[in-house]
Parts: sequence; C-alpha cells; structure tokens
Amino acid sequence: MNPFKRLFGRDNKFYDLLEASADEAKNSAQILSALMPKLGDERAVLESLELLAQSRRKHKRISQDITTQLCRTFVTPLEREDIEALSSSLSRVPKTMEKIGERLLICPLNSHAESMSKQVAMLEQATTTVAVMVKSLRTNPHVEEIEDEYGQLQTLEGDADRFMIALLRELFEGSAEAKDVVFLKDMYELLEKAIDRCRDAGNIVFQVVLKYS
Repeated sequence: MNPFKRLFGRDNKFYDLLEASADEAKNSAQILSALMPKLGDERAVLESLELLAQSRRKHKRISQDITTQLCRTFVTPLEREDIEALSSSLSRVPKTMEKIGERLLICPLNSHAESMSKQVAMLEQATTTVAVMVKSLRTNPHVEEIEDEYGQLQTLEGDADRFMIALLRELFEGSAEAKDVVFLKDMYELLEKAIDRCRDAGNIVFQVVLKYS
C-alpha cells in the first residue's frame, strides 16, 4: 500500500475492521441460537462453547488490529474516539455470549430452553441490525437512511427488557428450586445485557451519523 495512503487513512481499513467486528458479534449470536435446541447434549454444548471461544478470539484480534491501525494512521475516516468507542462496544457482545455459553455448560436447564430461545432470537435480531448500521457508515449516510434500523433496535431493546421482567416474574412466582431460580435469573440478565450492548453500539453509530450529517 502507498505509505501516504496509509498515513492519511484514504483506504477502507477502518470500515473493513468495524464491519468485521459487527459481523463477528452477529456470528456469535448465531452460534448461540443454533445451540439452544441442543441443550442437554453435553457434546453439542462443548462444541458450541469452542465456537464461541473462537469467535471471541477472532474478535479480540480485530479489536487489536483497530488499535494498531489507529496508532499508525494520521488521519482517520471517522474521529478516533468514535472508532474506539464503537470497537469497544462491539467487543462486549461476543464476550457476553461466551459467558452465556460457559454457564450453559455448567447447568444446561434444557427444560427452560424455550424462554431463553426467545431472548436469543431477539439478540440475534439485534446483532443483525447493528451489523447493517455499521455497514452503512462506509457510505456516509444521512440520518434518515438509518432511522428505521435505529428505531428497530430501540424497540427491540425495550421489548427484550419487558420480556425479561415477565420471565423473572414467572420465575419467582413459580415452583422452581432455589438454585434454578438463581441460575436462570443470571442467564436472563446476561442475555438482556448482550442486547443492551447491541443498543449501545447502535447509539454510537447513530451519533456518528448525526455528527457527519
């Protein structure tokens, strides 16, 4: 690559890396979604946990690459703090997914898979929406061009929060054993946290678009 081109950030490296980061977050949600029907199968859980760990390691490499490129590039296509904030926000999604997978290995609770599957489906939808929003940055869009995705993400986060409250109410009013209540409460909250991470990433994208519009 021409050194001046690299110096002034005229290539698409940062867009490529941010898009790869968002895609890896989406991939980790898809891995978790594929696992849900297999809960109770220890081998399937172990295989999925390894895939989640691989996704997390890949995401770390992407984040490190973004940091390296920020140090080597004089002028970036987006402000440095925006790139750093979006990269950091996206990196929290696969990290949370890996924690969820680790807990499912400890106590799969396949009898509660249906309720968790609904949360995972919301999470997968959230990561897909974030990936679309991140990809839009490359074209320097106007706010109107991402309002639909941004609105969908905000609605999804609100729906997921209300669904989690309903799950917790059902859990505490039910007859589940105390250890199951503690475990499921942790799982529901982790899944909600992952969706919140997606909302945070979407907020950053929206703010960047507002700034450049």
